[in-house]
Amino acid sequence: MDLRNVYISHTNCVTPLGFDVESNVHALEKGISGISRQDNPALMDAPFYSGVIDDEKLNAAFAAISNGNSYTRLEKMMLLALYPVVQKAGIALTGKTAFVLSTTKGNITALQHNEAVPQEAYLQGLAQNIAGFFGFSSQPIVVSNACVSGILAISVAKRIIQAGAYDHAFIVSGDEVSKFVLAGFNSFQAMSDEPCRPYSANRKGVTLGEAAAAALVTVDSKNANAKIIGDGSINDANHISGPSRTGEGLVRSIESALKEAKISADAIQYISAHGTATSFNDEMEAIAFNRTGLNEIPVNSFKGYYGHTLGASGLLETVMGLETMKHNRVYTSLGYDEPGVSQPINVIRENKDTQVDYFLKTASGFGGCNTAVVFQKIKNGR
Repeated sequence: MDLRNVYISHTNCVTPLGFDVESNVHALEKGISGISRQDNPALMDAPFYSGVIDDEKLNAAFAAISNGNSYTRLEKMMLLALYPVVQKAGIALTGKTAFVLSTTKGNITALQHNEAVPQEAYLQGLAQNIAGFFGFSSQPIVVSNACVSGILAISVAKRIIQAGAYDHAFIVSGDEVSKFVLAGFNSFQAMSDEPCRPYSANRKGVTLGEAAAAALVTVDSKNANAKIIGDGSINDANHISGPSRTGEGLVRSIESALKEAKISADAIQYISAHGTATSFNDEMEAIAFNRTGLNEIPVNSFKGYYGHTLGASGLLETVMGLETMKHNRVYTSLGYDEPGVSQPINVIRENKDTQVDYFLKTASGFGGCNTAVVFQKIKNGR
């Protein structure tokens, strides 16, 4: 049985580089990073580098769409990201329209000053708050699978639409920099004392960031940015925080996505990879790309611009990847200087024009999760 075609359209993002796609693309073009030195004792005792959204700008932008003061900071980020997507789509939020929310920690900061667990601290509570703002009638679907959550949400939306359960799915992904998250990564000694350098020999670890991103996944090809033609998600079950040293889970995810897409590895013209700048992640990805015949395909990590935005990263980086494909222009992997992995990969060193008809988005996360999704450019309305 042939499954229905599924498309992605009407994207948006809220990041330290801007509150719309155009502002973020402009920053990529200019090589501007949203990462800066933070001196906030409420988050960490010592100064650290992170991509943090300015509160005054966030509150001012949110005031333009709502006078409600009961929303958390993360909810404001998510609502701002999703609002223009819903407005532009013009689709009824009832019937066969799904709402998918992805995050790793959600409103974790809501636990800091409460003896009892507030409703919004539960992931379903967060999802209900966002859904209620817009008036979605369907039960929200929550995707929380470590750092693949954002791209896995696209995969989930694609599959429920192909199954005929829905015709459209609005997705929003988000996470914020918090004391809990910073303490967790710092306990692994995984944080860099400078902005991260994915795949570089001089990389020192991860830089954390915060963002929200949103998109519409739909059966309607009108206004589509791309067709979603293949996906795969495999858990390598290697370790609670360390990936398979052979890249097994990512290899199988990529192979599954390519098989469904019915294309070979050499058809891919650009890869938006995970690239966290930790020693194990970058090495694992390089091995996986070599094992799947993708080692010569131009690849970048957007972490040098945003930091690792956790549950938002997969969707945010997909949005930027779609812009890459739309404009046939790839962007430098910021912070990269010299090869720092054992197997060769084609890391993008400078912005340049190149044809991109197929792009691959990959992500990996704690607990051994891996996800890969293949996107195809829309040509002549198909």
